[in-house]
Amino acid sequence: MHVFDWDLVRSTSSVHVLMQLAAERGMSAAACLSGTTLAPEAVIDPNAEVSAREELRVLRNLLARFGDEPGLGVETGRRYHLSLYGPWGLALLSSRTLRDAVEVALRYVDLAFAFGRLDFDESDELARIRFDDSEIPEDLRSFLTERIMAGIHTIGQDMFATGLPMAAVRFRHPAPADTARHRAVFGFEPEFSSDINELAFDAGYLDMALPQANEWARATCEQLCRDLLSTRRARMGVAGSVRDLLVRNPGQLPDQLTVATLLFMSPRTLSRRLRDEGTSFRSLVEEVRQVMSEELLTRTDMTTEQVAARLGYAESASFIRAFRRWKGCPPQEFRGRELAARTPVRRELIAVPNTGNVMSGSLR
Repeated sequence: MHVFDWDLVRSTSSVHVLMQLAAERGMSAAACLSGTTLAPEAVIDPNAEVSAREELRVLRNLLARFGDEPGLGVETGRRYHLSLYGPWGLALLSSRTLRDAVEVALRYVDLAFAFGRLDFDESDELARIRFDDSEIPEDLRSFLTERIMAGIHTIGQDMFATGLPMAAVRFRHPAPADTARHRAVFGFEPEFSSDINELAFDAGYLDMALPQANEWARATCEQLCRDLLSTRRARMGVAGSVRDLLVRNPGQLPDQLTVATLLFMSPRTLSRRLRDEGTSFRSLVEEVRQVMSEELLTRTDMTTEQVAARLGYAESASFIRAFRRWKGCPPQEFRGRELAARTPVRRELIAVPNTGNVMSGSLR
């Protein structure tokens, strides 16, 4: 059974859309973000992230003011263009066919801004994208369902110059008092009070070549999606909370009793929760030490002894043995290899004439 993780983190792009919507209606950024840990400046930070739970808080703030506005969900969804989604959107845009794009979209759907489960079905010459809204709180259900359905339609328009004509649009919730926005977005009157939430279109579109297909770009963006999901999931659940506590001061790693107390549970419960997530306290300590050791060796001039002490080892010999187990070589050999691998790149950059700006960054 699918269970949505409300602690799932995503970029703040979606919250930024909600804040723009609120600002257009005279609602301040502070009021929109009330009850969250977000500051207005963090929402436009490309490196900032927000949990699904906090985005719901922003949604409730917005709907408390404007929830009676008919079609607000579809009005919001039509603003969710592919450019908002980072590598996930680029992977879709560069896919060979729409069928490939749908497969990529569902494989990495946790990088999108959906709340609930998306499924795909092909039957009776129709392709159907269905949305299960059963886990969404009732007070937000119709808004979020309309947002995701209109958002999918917007993505179809971004991928095809002429858009993706819909054969049917169905919602489980009753029709609002005014459906003008729904007709404007989808091109016809959707079906309300249906058994399912569904978008249907001619299955013949599935194997049409996409205009911006690029296999290299798609493969690269898929790898970025995998890396991003792996990084975000590492911070989720009890294991993520333990990691956060361990990295606060790696030189004085707290023991399991201390961590359990900070997480308001017994050591036995902590062990069980970590076991359910496929890990253990000892494994997490080792993981933190390994990652921190690589960072300290490649980004600082600290000696092996200093790194060992920084990571809480009583003697450097214990650290060296552990590092050999992790990387297959002693710490200083690892440092030498990493620095040697980076040196040619630096020299090449230095030799480039000053003909323009050098930019660096990362997709999120």
